Amino acid sequence: MTNSLERFRNIRLQEEYDTHDPHEHYSSPALHFLKKRSKIVEIVAAHDLIFALAQSGVCAAFSRETNKRICFLNVSSDEVIRSLFYNKNNDSLITVSVYASDNFSSLKCRTTRTEYIRRGQPDAGFPLFESESLKWPGFVEFDDVNAKVLTYSAQDSVYKVFDLKNYRMLYSISDKHIQEIKISPGIMLLIFARASSYVPLKILSIEDGSVLKAFNHLLHRNKKVDFIEQFNEKLLVKQENENLQILDVRNAELTEVSRTEFMTPSAFIFLYENQLFLTFRNRTVAVWNFRGELVTSFEDHLLWHPDCNTNNIYITSDQDLIISYCKADTDDPLEENDAIASGTQKIVLHATANGVWN
Repeated sequence: MTNSLERFRNIRLQEEYDTHDPHEHYSSPALHFLKKRSKIVEIVAAHDLIFALAQSGVCAAFSRETNKRICFLNVSSDEVIRSLFYNKNNDSLITVSVYASDNFSSLKCRTTRTEYIRRGQPDAGFPLFESESLKWPGFVEFDDVNAKVLTYSAQDSVYKVFDLKNYRMLYSISDKHIQEIKISPGIMLLIFARASSYVPLKILSIEDGSVLKAFNHLLHRNKKVDFIEQFNEKLLVKQENENLQILDVRNAELTEVSRTEFMTPSAFIFLYENQLFLTFRNRTVAVWNFRGELVTSFEDHLLWHPDCNTNNIYITSDQDLIISYCKADTDDPLEENDAIASGTQKIVLHATANGVWN
């Protein structure tokens, strides 16, 4: 408790940044959607830079040294940026965008080194994965833990894995029967189309795509699968109105958690350092271990949004504290700081119209 209080004792509002400036004459191509205010949906910090992405698709870069806006990351007048990823391997920002000229149908990736952004040269970056057709339901996923990128081209049912350090393609997986891919440290779980009483699964090395294990997991007939998740050697499987199954894929040891104790969550966060996982359901947060035991549920901790969005949740690098955007007794939202192991509240920060106060 004391350490947490000390860590946040001097928290103060230092600066406010605004992506909106309808009166400025932009040297870059005119971005007509800059004239309207829009909610901020993503914030990324990288050293002395802060990137703020608005719901409209406008992304602005700010300097923490000058506390001024440096530039907009939109390099063409019809570019709508959908997401950001800071690549610490080469100190660059990756933007994932759609374009009006393409009827907003394909994802396009671009990387720009932060040194160019500091100079106000967002157009000095270059496109990534140009050979890939990333039309919906195609996608691109950045895996910071393994330093990999996974792309999926829906038109030819091909998954490709790239090295995040140099963007070199490592291998591809072509199989129309793959339903989903889950990534964990060092491995990938391939989930195939289910049969009536089982689902075929494969565990691959993420480095070279070699098959480490292939097996069928038995299912209850005529019950839909709520989720299949992979955490290192543990496989979590939950079917509708059935118990949670935790399978150790090394020795086939199976642990079950009663369906009345564990109800299907809307989202997970795995805590690799602590060998725990968080579940989010109906604005509430709970912590579980892989023996199927509830470690804690957070007291007085009601998330602001009914649908969990991990951008509104921050977990410290030591994975001992969670900071989340919560509902308060008043009309003002608040941020709560809770200890993950105990579920006890450490600090509450109230957000007001004029900033944040403790």
